[in-house]
Amino acid sequence: MNRLDERTKALVSLAARIAEGSEPSIERAVDAIISAGVESAWVDELLLQSVLITGWPRALTAARLWRQRGAPVAGGEDATDYARYELWKARGEAICREVYGATYQALRRNIRALHPALEAAMLVEGYGRILGRPGLDLCRRELCTVGQIAVQGARHQLRSHLQGALNAGASPEVVEEVLELIGPLLAPEAREDIRLLWERVRA
Repeated sequence: MNRLDERTKALVSLAARIAEGSEPSIERAVDAIISAGVESAWVDELLLQSVLITGWPRALTAARLWRQRGAPVAGGEDATDYARYELWKARGEAICREVYGATYQALRRNIRALHPALEAAMLVEGYGRILGRPGLDLCRRELCTVGQIAVQGARHQLRSHLQGALNAGASPEVVEEVLELIGPLLAPEAREDIRLLWERVRA
């Protein structure tokens, strides 16, 4: 992706507002999503992955506000059939490897050392069952993840997903646009910290 189009910009803005957690801000971002003509499937996929990145309370708040605007469930892949476990596991491993690139094996070792159940959840539930769904491409998913993690101040994870956005096909210029877009939600010192972090990633 070489430019941040208006629909993607609206989607990333909603992602960041979900992470911020202000209901009026989420409402305004939902209205902007509608005005920009963003596909309902993109929004539904963002809501699902927001459970992973921001937690249930914020994701449920955003989902409620989205449905209150009359948006139907977009449908898409069935995520309720746990007989698909092996498919989700294989897909999760492939997508996680794409995002993390050369650090994939180290990531798995590190997460496994924290707890084996976390590794399984990351691969099967996270990357396989949710992030691997076909309703939203990986590049836009990673840009939304960058926005949400930056707003939450999770610096270590942000470094990984800045690189992940590049690995998923975003140009450096697009990543910089995302960081500029979410800048008003960050304290000045956080903006500077992220700028320096981005410079190291880009180098």
